[in-house]
Amino acid sequence: MLSTRSTAIVKTTLPIIGAAIGDITPVFYQRMFAAHPELERDLFNRGNQAQGDQQSALAGAIAAYATLLVAEDGRDPVEVLARIAHKHASLGILEDQYAIVHEHLFAAIVEVLGDAITPEVASAWDEVYWHMAGALVSIEKRLYAGAGVADGDVWRTLVLRRRLQESPDTVSFVLGTPDHSTLPTAQPGQYVSVQVRLPDGARQIRQYSITRSAEPSEWEISVKAIPTGHTSDGTTTPAGEVSNFLHDNLFEGDEIRTSTPFGELVLDDSDRPLVLVSAGIGATPIIGILHYLAGIDSARQVLVLHADRSPGRHAHRQDLKELVSAMPTASLHRWYEDLGVRPTRDVLRAGRIDLASVEIPADAQVYLCGPLPFMEHVRTSLIEQNVRAADIHYEVFGPDKWLASA
Repeated sequence: MLSTRSTAIVKTTLPIIGAAIGDITPVFYQRMFAAHPELERDLFNRGNQAQGDQQSALAGAIAAYATLLVAEDGRDPVEVLARIAHKHASLGILEDQYAIVHEHLFAAIVEVLGDAITPEVASAWDEVYWHMAGALVSIEKRLYAGAGVADGDVWRTLVLRRRLQESPDTVSFVLGTPDHSTLPTAQPGQYVSVQVRLPDGARQIRQYSITRSAEPSEWEISVKAIPTGHTSDGTTTPAGEVSNFLHDNLFEGDEIRTSTPFGELVLDDSDRPLVLVSAGIGATPIIGILHYLAGIDSARQVLVLHADRSPGRHAHRQDLKELVSAMPTASLHRWYEDLGVRPTRDVLRAGRIDLASVEIPADAQVYLCGPLPFMEHVRTSLIEQNVRAADIHYEVFGPDKWLASA
């Protein structure tokens, strides 16, 4: 816990720091990348930086952690760090890198808030930072140890064995060891980081869910090529650097650097009913979970709900049908914004997902993945149907801007 003095100061200054944290984090990243350009080039996601997503996620994480740290009751603040720690472990983050963050974060705080940061306030928030950093380091060390690797030593070179077109914009890559040696076992729902060297020399890293391991020497991932887009306010969002590079450049026999599997969205081992909810490419961890359940002939009741733009754009559409059909205790419901006019033997629903039309099993464990607005809508609907918030588990593809509220 924080010292009594620091707790009192943090409680008093939390509204000020919290209100300014959204202004502090962009300054922090500018300072850190100016001093360490290799971090922006080779470690951080440049696309998320350009859109401001990483800045928003960091601001939310710090504010959420500080709020819980000084609360008199409620959640353990360490609980909000598991997802961040898994992401850090998949990148091979080391303990000494937290000192770099500390230096530039606190310089940014002073730059933005000026005289409001007295030595006493700085000392109290310094204690908050190292409390949070120490908790992350502790979790990450446990993750490295559990994976059987030295701290940060998570990378290996694999070879592309097969590539499969899953939809117009999604390709599955079957990655294997060059000598067909056994890969670490991935828990259902986990992901690996993939590292590529781009034409400008940058080493960029992204995470992709493992959809299946057909052999002990293989992992399969699916990559959706992200095009240039536009937000509702007219802002242009950049095309996905890594996803498009993989689509255009990774072919059978090519080598690729990947990490050990990590990820917090892991299937529990109870016999409680399961509700698996996804949208778009968010189906990938769900497909991984279903492959595992089908492979062990699970008798759990499983309700699978998926939403997509159209049947033609639904990646792993046939896999989803076949996996659910192979499980006598599973059922599938699908919604498409554009059903088209082609006749189908399947029962499909037009429009967006509507949980009011589906009976959610009592005492269900829910696993949720898709765009953030989709997950916010589904989570609200589930809670309205008396599903406990603690039983709703989710995965965010990218910085977790939902951390403070979920």
